[in-house]
Parts: sequence; structure tokens; C-alpha cells
Amino acid sequence: MKDNRVRQLVKAGKPAIGCFLGLGSPNVAELMARAGMDWLVIETEHNGLDSAEIQQMLMAMNGSDAVPIVRVPNRDQVYIQRAMDMGAMGILVPGVRTADEARAIVSYTRFPPNGIRSWGPLRASDYTLDNDDYLERADDNILVCLILETRDAVENLEEICDVPGIDVLTIGPWDLSLELGLDPRKLPLPEIEDISRKALEIARPRGVEIGVSAGTPDGLRERQRQGFTFIQYGPDYNLFVSAVNAGLDAFDR
Repeated sequence: MKDNRVRQLVKAGKPAIGCFLGLGSPNVAELMARAGMDWLVIETEHNGLDSAEIQQMLMAMNGSDAVPIVRVPNRDQVYIQRAMDMGAMGILVPGVRTADEARAIVSYTRFPPNGIRSWGPLRASDYTLDNDDYLERADDNILVCLILETRDAVENLEEICDVPGIDVLTIGPWDLSLELGLDPRKLPLPEIEDISRKALEIARPRGVEIGVSAGTPDGLRERQRQGFTFIQYGPDYNLFVSAVNAGLDAFDR
């Protein structure tokens, strides 16, 4: 099993840059992986990807150092387990509200006796060629990320961060804004920035990193200056739209 370089970086408090892949394109996944992204998240909550298409995107990242992560539709064990069996080295779970939910999610990523994941990592274990190594190392090599996007999760943040096995909590600014009665179209909002900073103060001493997003190179530098290490640049469609708009503005229609 390949070493999860991003989990090692996170545990060492070192920065890692990645991108959410919302376009569902294996070609975009391959491009981003070869360009040098540390991690890439395949979006499956808000688009129409089926399992075969997710697997194609995972295959497109082969031969690169990018760590493949799947954002599952919800915290159901089947989605989490299937993503890992197809070769994801990390899972990103939306809508978490309590420490009990976080604890259950971690258990889905661990084989007995450490959890309740069932055996069946066909592609992840190189079609049984790597069974021994995968069984020995998978529990400590899967990056477990939760999305901090609910009022309850903010209120239960300390308890969630105390759950063994949680590696990253990444801020979901749009859903969090909506849940708090704020207009996400006005992001960045001071209320969300305050939650991000407080989350960093609470999480880091407990060995959990906080993920945030940045849409520009200046934003990336600012996020690093603030102390964040798990930083999203993108998502892919935003980068594409920004590049197109910049070209059209330069053309001066």
C-alpha cells in the first residue's frame, strides 16, 4: 500500500494543498494530479457520479503523488467503505453533527478489531496482490476528514476533535453560512472566519487540522500565514471560470 503522504504531512503540522474535483472528469483529475497537487477530492455529494465513474477518476490519478480522497454523499457505511475499496486513501464526510457520528465514521474506516469495516478492497489491495500489506497498514493510512458545516458540529467541536482517528475538519463555508442565517454570497464573512480561527485553536492541540479554502494565490498565502495547513485551492470549476473570465476581460469585449 502506498504511503499516505498527506496524512503524514497533516500529523506533522505541515502544509498540504489540494483541490475539489466537481466536474467529474478523469482528465481534469489526471491533470491536477500531474500538476503537483498534494491531494484531490472527488466530489460525489453534489453531482451525478456513479461508482464506475469514481473509479475511473481514481485510476486517472495513478502514477502521481496526489493522495485521492472521496467526498461521500453522506456518512453511510456503504459509501465510505466503497470509496476505500475502490482505492481512495481518504474520505471526506459531510453533515456531521456529533462526536458519536464522528466515532462511527472512524469505525467504518478500520478493520476489526479496531472498527467494523468489512473486507473487500479489490482495487485498493491491487486485486489481492497486496492483501497482506493492505490489511496490516490500511487502518493507519486512511485520511479521515469531516466537513464542519453545521451549527451542532460547531457547538460540539471539542468532543468531535477528541474522537481518536479524526485527522482533518474542513470548513464548509456555504452550508455553514446558510445554517447560521448568513448570506454565503457575501463570503468571506467575519462570523465564518471567527469559527475557522476558533476551530484551529481547539483542534490543533488535539492533533486535528482545520481545512480551509482559498480562491487566489494571495488567498493561499494568507491562509498559510494564519496557520492553516490543509488548504483547498479551487474547486476545479472555479479555477476554470476564473481563467476564462480573465481571458475575456483581457480581450475586452
